[in-house]
Amino acid sequence: MKFRFLLWMLGRLMAKASRTNPDFQQQLAGKDMVFQLHTLDGKVSRQYIIKDQRITSRAGKAGEPAFAIGFKDALYGFATLNAKNKQLAFMQGIQNKDIQIQGNPALVIWFQGLFKYIMPKKNKTAVKKAA
Repeated sequence: MKFRFLLWMLGRLMAKASRTNPDFQQQLAGKDMVFQLHTLDGKVSRQYIIKDQRITSRAGKAGEPAFAIGFKDALYGFATLNAKNKQLAFMQGIQNKDIQIQGNPALVIWFQGLFKYIMPKKNKTAVKKAA
């Protein structure tokens, strides 16, 4: 259930960034496609539609996604997408065959680069005060 919620929330964050963040919109320029994140057992799947520099998402499998990232199960997908070092977690998962990529691998790298635009910024002064 957490993985399903995380994929939904990822869609919401990207949709908001596509409406309000000019840097994020620039990353979407010239990209009209559908991609999908799912579990390999097929129990959880969400597709993300990029059209006219906007992102929307919906539950279910995409017909012909430009790329798809499949996680061995929902627990593993949740852990990977929440890892502190997402790139390392992805690379290890791909090597261990716990993550399967279908379609254009260059687009997967592009997708990973989008995270810096949608992740909330940490307030450094609040962190220093807490320490």
